[in-house]
Amino acid sequence: MAEEILLIAGVVIAVLMLFRMYVRGARCKSKAKLHGKTVIVTGKLNTFFSRSNTGIGRATAVDLARRGARVILACRNQIRGGAAVAIVQRESGSKNVVFMQLDLASLKSVRSFAETFLKTERRLDILINNAGVYMQGTTEDGLGLMFGVNHLGHFLLTNLLLDRLKECAPSRIVTLSSYLHDYGNLDFDRLRTHKEFGVGESVVSVFRIYSHSKLCNVLFTHELAKRLQGTSVNCYSLHPGAINSDLTRNMNKMSRRLLKPIAALFFKDVEAGAQTTLHCAVQEGIESLSGRYFSDCAVQKVKAKAKDDAVAKKLWEVSETLCGLS
Repeated sequence: MAEEILLIAGVVIAVLMLFRMYVRGARCKSKAKLHGKTVIVTGKLNTFFSRSNTGIGRATAVDLARRGARVILACRNQIRGGAAVAIVQRESGSKNVVFMQLDLASLKSVRSFAETFLKTERRLDILINNAGVYMQGTTEDGLGLMFGVNHLGHFLLTNLLLDRLKECAPSRIVTLSSYLHDYGNLDFDRLRTHKEFGVGESVVSVFRIYSHSKLCNVLFTHELAKRLQGTSVNCYSLHPGAINSDLTRNMNKMSRRLLKPIAALFFKDVEAGAQTTLHCAVQEGIESLSGRYFSDCAVQKVKAKAKDDAVAKKLWEVSETLCGLS
């Protein structure tokens, strides 16, 4: 009986280990060095998901700094950003990591960041649009918070830095989206009326609004790739996976305790969650896949709505107007 129990336990443990390996997903295989290159990693506001100063963004920054890049952590909170710089420097062994203040919920802040960066930094080789929020609210400019931070702030930032990226080509733009973009739809009439692609405070409403913003990320990358043809600047969107980082930030103590073992089994840690971002940022041989969507370090098919040329073009034009670029 005891032997049977041990055998069953062994099988269960083996299955769980295999499942855990599956959950962790693929890893970036590139050994590329980035000495002399400059990278920006944008950070996140208070959210259920990871930020550049506490989650996959920080793990991404550590890896890129180890490869020799100059890494700029672009975060809203100066105290947390400064602390993140110290951690990234310690974990990577590189002192070439700096903080620059950026609040993606403020178009004025985005413009100020871009102006400061272009005056003080000679190069930009990789822009990683890592930041995002999963919460209702309003930006400084009166837009829905998820639309404003997850899409529009990065849209403006990317456009303001495009010339520098072109000057330093070959270069890359990596935008974190989510598989939840599958549940998004863009209603431009609603955006015009409510300054957001959705309304409501319910759990379902917030989920849908977040999904709409993630669809914006995929469509933005789709359209951006068209506009960058012939420039040697390539762009990619991606799903990092379900990440076990800031998931429980806004939960009570009991809920965090209950979720912890489940999250450890079913969710990626931040290092695993950073792998597809790193793949899109440094992997050799994916230049012809510019504009595509990745997950688990591989290009993925998307639904028709995520590669709709007309919708992507309209989103770009509406975004230009809202940012004052048109």
